[in-house]
Amino acid sequence: MTDQTQHTAAGATTTRESRSTGGILGIKGRDVTLMIVVLVLTMAAPILLNPFPEGSSLAQFNAGYPDLMQRFVIFGIFAIGFNILFGLTGYLSFGHAAFLGIGSYSVVWMFKLLNYNVLPGLVLAVIVAALFSLLIGYISLRRSGIYFSILTLAFAQMSFALAYSVLTPITNGETGLQVYTSDPQWLRTAGSPDMPHLFGITMRATETVSIGGWSWVFNFGYYFCAVVMVLAFYLAIRIFRSPFGMMLRAVKSNQQRMNYTGLNPRPYTLAAFVISGMYAGLAGGLMASMDPLAGAERMQWTASGEVVLMTILGGAGTLIGPVLGAGLIKYFENIFSKINDGVLHQWFAFMPDGIEDILVGIVHPFVGKGWHLTLGLMFMLVVCFLPGGLVEGGQRIATIFRRDRKSGPVEEQAAQKRNAD
Repeated sequence: MTDQTQHTAAGATTTRESRSTGGILGIKGRDVTLMIVVLVLTMAAPILLNPFPEGSSLAQFNAGYPDLMQRFVIFGIFAIGFNILFGLTGYLSFGHAAFLGIGSYSVVWMFKLLNYNVLPGLVLAVIVAALFSLLIGYISLRRSGIYFSILTLAFAQMSFALAYSVLTPITNGETGLQVYTSDPQWLRTAGSPDMPHLFGITMRATETVSIGGWSWVFNFGYYFCAVVMVLAFYLAIRIFRSPFGMMLRAVKSNQQRMNYTGLNPRPYTLAAFVISGMYAGLAGGLMASMDPLAGAERMQWTASGEVVLMTILGGAGTLIGPVLGAGLIKYFENIFSKINDGVLHQWFAFMPDGIEDILVGIVHPFVGKGWHLTLGLMFMLVVCFLPGGLVEGGQRIATIFRRDRKSGPVEEQAAQKRNAD
């Protein structure tokens, strides 16, 4: 081989290596764009979620207050972790609420024993959730399909029953675990906040900015959760694009073929289950960090079903889909559930009395306490017409716009040619 040939081969190798390791923080292409979009949306959420002036009739659709924004990002973390298991491997778990509750209990116990600093509690929440998910996953993953789903559901319900009654000294039963003044809090110092904080900055620290009729609330607790979600999203991107993520997709695609090639899929599925459980534990820990109370209701099967809806509604197997699904469901739960008959009568007050009452009667079942009906219909429509969730809907819209842009120049060229002829 000549020197020139060696130099060319070395250059090609270097080019391949640079392509494989290029990008920003190990991600590149569309993933960088997606990461930037998520970062901008989360950081600007207090402004974006308050589009209507305070005094307007549409102000009730604003969602830029701290409690709701915190739920958006916390359940986004929960859904991102669940998507690593369900979206990549196809294993549908109905028991992830158990890890959510375990994370909450862990954080509150750290508050009771050490102090109100949230970091030790979150670390413990992730570790304990990992251990529990390792145990539950090791047993449940001996089966697949519906049998796996039923096993995880059974474990979650057993966890709920234990937390509600049997383990009362640890969980405080139906009352829920909370911090009392008689708790030791061995590391608490004089003058430290008596509420969850991060090195002295409380989670409730809030700054309100008012301009004209608009009012925007910037809450430290929300931004702490938002930063954690952005980091969790970045880690999910790395997992999706890694060889480990490819193996998980192979499990979903054809597990039997993997067995024929001599690869054992169980270690990969167990690792995905544990990682997913750690995400759930982190989400539960953040919930307790925002409100230092943990109850057994967080382990109920409805919470597990909710994260399944979030993932499917947003787009299972996609990166940003679960985050969109979590935000949509929590928006419906908190905004649409508050629309009562009084609000409906205000909306239709400009109509004649008879027509106003008819319209209120038509809309009434879909809002207020009936918001589940609206969500169910939306979920049904998505499953029927957008199997890929909201992400698929966005992709279809983007495809239509791209076609219009491409067809424009082609039609102009054809018209010019006809005129020339």
